[in-house]
Amino acid sequence: MKITPSARVLRMLGEIEFDEWQCVAELVDNSFDDFSEIVRSGVEWPDGYKVSVSLPSSANGELVIADTGRGMTYERLERAVRAGWSGNDMHDKLGLFGMGFNVATARLGKRTRVLTTRAGDSEWIGVEIDLDHIQDDFEATDITEPKSDPAQHGTRIVIDRLNRTRAEWMRRNGQALRNMLGSVYSWILDARGFELYVAGTRVKPVRHCRWGDDRFVLYNGKERIPAYIEIDEELQDGVACSDCGQWQLTHGDVCADCGSEKLTVRKRRIWGWLGIQRYLHKTDYGIDFLRNGRKILRWDRQLFTWNNPDGAPGNEDPEYPVELAHQGGRIIGEIHLDHVPVTYQKDAFEYADRSWRSAVELLRGVAPLQPKRAEALGYPENLSPLALLFKGYRRNDAGLRCLVPGDGRKPIHDETRRWGNEFHKGNPDFQTDERWWQAILEHEESKNKGKQAKTTASVPTQPDEQAVMDALGVPADAPASGATQPAGPEAGGGGTTTMTKEAKGKIETRSERLARYENASTRHSYLSRPFGHPDLGYLNVETRLLKSGEPLLDDSGQAVPVLLDQRAGNELTAFVDADHEVFQRFGADYADLLLAELAPLLKVRARSQWGPSQLVAGIRAQSLKESALDGNTVGAEARDLLNEIRSRTVAELNRSGEYREVFGHLSEEERTAVEESMIASGRVGQVGRLGQDAGFISYLPALALVRLVEVMPEAFLDRRVFRGPYADVKSPSARSLSLARVTGYLADVATIGTFAGEATALQLQRARLSITLLADELAGDE
Repeated sequence: MKITPSARVLRMLGEIEFDEWQCVAELVDNSFDDFSEIVRSGVEWPDGYKVSVSLPSSANGELVIADTGRGMTYERLERAVRAGWSGNDMHDKLGLFGMGFNVATARLGKRTRVLTTRAGDSEWIGVEIDLDHIQDDFEATDITEPKSDPAQHGTRIVIDRLNRTRAEWMRRNGQALRNMLGSVYSWILDARGFELYVAGTRVKPVRHCRWGDDRFVLYNGKERIPAYIEIDEELQDGVACSDCGQWQLTHGDVCADCGSEKLTVRKRRIWGWLGIQRYLHKTDYGIDFLRNGRKILRWDRQLFTWNNPDGAPGNEDPEYPVELAHQGGRIIGEIHLDHVPVTYQKDAFEYADRSWRSAVELLRGVAPLQPKRAEALGYPENLSPLALLFKGYRRNDAGLRCLVPGDGRKPIHDETRRWGNEFHKGNPDFQTDERWWQAILEHEESKNKGKQAKTTASVPTQPDEQAVMDALGVPADAPASGATQPAGPEAGGGGTTTMTKEAKGKIETRSERLARYENASTRHSYLSRPFGHPDLGYLNVETRLLKSGEPLLDDSGQAVPVLLDQRAGNELTAFVDADHEVFQRFGADYADLLLAELAPLLKVRARSQWGPSQLVAGIRAQSLKESALDGNTVGAEARDLLNEIRSRTVAELNRSGEYREVFGHLSEEERTAVEESMIASGRVGQVGRLGQDAGFISYLPALALVRLVEVMPEAFLDRRVFRGPYADVKSPSARSLSLARVTGYLADVATIGTFAGEATALQLQRARLSITLLADELAGDE
């Protein structure tokens, strides 16, 4: 069989950089192209669409890729193995330049045998390409093999005398290869039902763990922003060359690039979706871009950066997730761009092509994603799908407002990532978003209960003078101050009078009582998990929060905050009365009392000699690792919130024009610190414009921000940056108290955001509370 160009060129193709998985994928592409042609033709294909990859057991082994496609004629096989040949309809194919086969096989090994047969053929026909023996103008050896069943059809590629390094990688990384191919071909495997096996194990499509189609948030309490946005945009039809693939910029009868007359009118369409992942991740977020069903870009984040058309080259400005970066991002998507050209390695699109630029403009718009920033720069609001998601989901506060699961006080990112792992493992309990959704509802319920307990002792958000004075400890009606009767411990949770069915004339059994508790409770996702220690064993606990109403009673009729119900084996149900005074009046943590109940059980089961405190400490350390007060984590949470405050302050001061006055309050030391921070951030060109807008706030030391709020509270309070009242409050003492509440929290957050590494556990605990309380003070989030 004649092979052109020369054998020397074939050997050089093996020097082109392709990862091992890319080499395998190039060969799988050809099989999937054949399958797609069968599907498009509409013929019945009862034998299925199956590609099998057999990995080498050693460097002396062989790599085999076989499919159940149609097989090839001798002439088609000759073209298929010839470097530079491409099919006539390259726009609908995964293969692009006719080089993939040669690059992949030459990079993997020295000898390649291709065998193919069609249904009804009497034998397998093929060719053997041996790079050690082939010379210029050498005709590769034709080969044949007997065929046991005339109905057989398909193509088999056998590569041996493998490159030792690549053979070793494939031998050791079968699962990694499956994961990579499952991600790259996820849409094809899902939508078209093609089957791909690696070393006998079926490759599973790697799906996105996104929120359901019907989930949404209410931005500013009124604008509904869905967590899933479908994209389907038909573009104007284009004319493309079937030989070289180039889209034509002008109308003519021949291709402007290669002179071919094979010009065809083709449809162009941008379709897919953008959405929100159920968990945040430092690397696994971003947008996938596909061509003909194969992912070209995975977790791509270039659309999260704004390129200022009026800025200097290299002045790109990352916009997401810069403000809340320490937990990563969660905006994801899957966009099909079948009409956009890609590079020969299929790992990038041609970014200079106008079709790519059009897609970017459609998906993210031309303006900054941040609404306030776009307004400040003179752009109309960015209404693109990506800008809409950015606006609704850039913050990561726990609860319904941002669609982030929490434990009643803070987000539970580590736990939701663990659930994400279960989703990807295929655990049926985690395939829908229900587990994440319930955790959000439980967070809201716990948070609301906590708020009810402290509302009356807090400074009001409205200018209510008397309420402020009450909070200062100066009640208007002195006799009434001692009139309140605290609920005694015998009264049970929340001071509710104990009431049993017995009082109504009917004795309620224990099982009836527990069934009633179960019906009147909701699952607490964060505390539903295995609890234990390697030295004690583990118990699987489902924790349920009792709804407000009747108290939680033990078997003797006493009100208790936590009640355990042991089920079969290691299964337990723990009921928690969130209204119990130990939670409402003393601020106890659910987990602490749950551990106190579980510790004796584990001690008895393990016949342990540990003391009570040792038991609780050991179980907490093993079972609730993410609740540890870690300086790096709390410090990062503080810096996230500070960045959010800075962003809101910049927008507000630019709107009000008060940035000049605020800048005038900066000391020389603070101005120097701002300049140094800007230079360190690569914003040297903006140093000369300091004070001409509010941009300096982004580089202001955290503690200096506290001082600015203290000296110009009217620029920050009254629902501008913080919602606390100030100007409308007549009493100087009430103003002071309203301001002190914000600056007190802010000082804690600023301190821990700057010096987290030196903080003690108590300081970290206080800072975490201040982070939660200050986040509640932000304007526009009521």
